[in-house]
Amino acid sequence: MSKNILMVVTNAKEMKEGHATGLWLSEFAEAYIEFKNAGYTVTVASPNGGESPIDARSLEDEVPAEIQATAPLLKETLDLKSIQDFSAFDAIFMPGGHGTMFDLPQSDALNNALQTLFEANKTVAAVCHEPAGLVSATLSDGTPLVAGKTIATFTDEEERATGLDVYMPFLLETRLRELGANIITADNFTENVQVDGNLVTGQNPQSTIAVAKAVINTLN
Repeated sequence: MSKNILMVVTNAKEMKEGHATGLWLSEFAEAYIEFKNAGYTVTVASPNGGESPIDARSLEDEVPAEIQATAPLLKETLDLKSIQDFSAFDAIFMPGGHGTMFDLPQSDALNNALQTLFEANKTVAAVCHEPAGLVSATLSDGTPLVAGKTIATFTDEEERATGLDVYMPFLLETRLRELGANIITADNFTENVQVDGNLVTGQNPQSTIAVAKAVINTLN
């Protein structure tokens, strides 16, 4: 039976001081391709619907044609607020990019989706900066969703290595630790995937395919 995957992407196109940002294309595309190859139905949504801007830095190196071919899917995403029944999805997958730091923690609809799916024991997955979407997520009793969970995320050291830490609203690893998450880190920009029950997370773009495969394993 086909599974229904909700992929949630950013609408944010600027960091602090007007620096351009957006979605990291490979993190979306690699996961999308894995899910489609598995025969899944994929819905792409964002906090406000419409375009999810692609971070130009994710296009600087040679980008495989199959990755580029997914870009049109980001031109007109579904408004997350228009989804009435999140329980219809088997998993939620959140690909990263610095843009996610600016809008996903503010999305009540995303928080609702995360709580609904996580408490139904459905798969919640995020990679790189997208655990920013977990920062404001709580369980029904108000407990932070990440409290006591073992996860991977883009590290403070990696953020400083990009030189973009000064433009972030907060450092993601630090904030998640403050919320009670147990963060497992690997060397900068090396694959690191953590699976804690139905929560699947990855540290950086290099972890995307492994995270997507881990999601597929949870759904089999």
